[in-house]
Amino acid sequence: MADVATPVVAGDGDMTIEKPRRAARRYRPSGSAIVMALYLLFLMLPIYWLLNMSLKTNNEILGSFSLWPRDLTLANYAKILTDASWYMGYVNSLIYVVMNTAISLAVALPAAYAFSRYSFMGDKHLFFWLLTNRMAPPAVFALPFFQLYSSIGLFDTHIAVALAHCLFNVPLAVWILEGFMRGVPKEIDETAYIDGYSFPAFFVKIFTPLIASGIGVAAFFCFMFSWVELLLSRTLTSVDAKPIAATMTRTVGAAGVDWGVLAAAGVLTILPGALVIYFVRNYIAKGFALGRV
Repeated sequence: MADVATPVVAGDGDMTIEKPRRAARRYRPSGSAIVMALYLLFLMLPIYWLLNMSLKTNNEILGSFSLWPRDLTLANYAKILTDASWYMGYVNSLIYVVMNTAISLAVALPAAYAFSRYSFMGDKHLFFWLLTNRMAPPAVFALPFFQLYSSIGLFDTHIAVALAHCLFNVPLAVWILEGFMRGVPKEIDETAYIDGYSFPAFFVKIFTPLIASGIGVAAFFCFMFSWVELLLSRTLTSVDAKPIAATMTRTVGAAGVDWGVLAAAGVLTILPGALVIYFVRNYIAKGFALGRV
């Protein structure tokens, strides 16, 4: 905006030219910006407080209120990374989470392809039945899984937790992947068969790359459910396959709860999920665009 000189009439009738004045521009935040800032503050405050606690001693945590550590210490993280009862919890969790994600995708991919390409008697009812399994709370299946795995020798193994989580992750993965597959024209299938591709070759080399974003979204949700689920993972394990989520619930000792170590474990538990979100963020955005997330 250009500066404009304004003529001013003096008291004796003479006209003078007033020096140009630049209009002051003030930034006024919009209502949406204020709401977004408050929302981000609401989300980040618990994470900051968890990090703040993890860098304090128990005496400082219980003794006084402070917004930052007065006597910063890394002893809590050192205990987790050197104590096998703690760091093996992360190893066990990663093992059965990766197993569950791989099994869920391996089962869901052909099932979702069948639902998206073929019509058969009862297909809608079968698809709804798959989703009803996802709606049931894990507590409903805890006792049957416990008795079954105890009788066949799978109790306290990684595969036991991975298979139990498949009951919830497979229906979700089928639902997500079926939406992505419906967006791929059927003419691609027919063209590939005319060109001489077998179904396995077509599915792996041509069809799977077209739905890579859907596979990323499904893998993300399978990973996150299996990573944070507590009831089944705690019920079906005791020592050898005990995950970090179960370990964090058993931190009460003779001196009480070790709040600093518990907070440090919480910070380290957030990191894998944050890394997964970072690598599949573009796929999740595509899932929102297609209406399947």
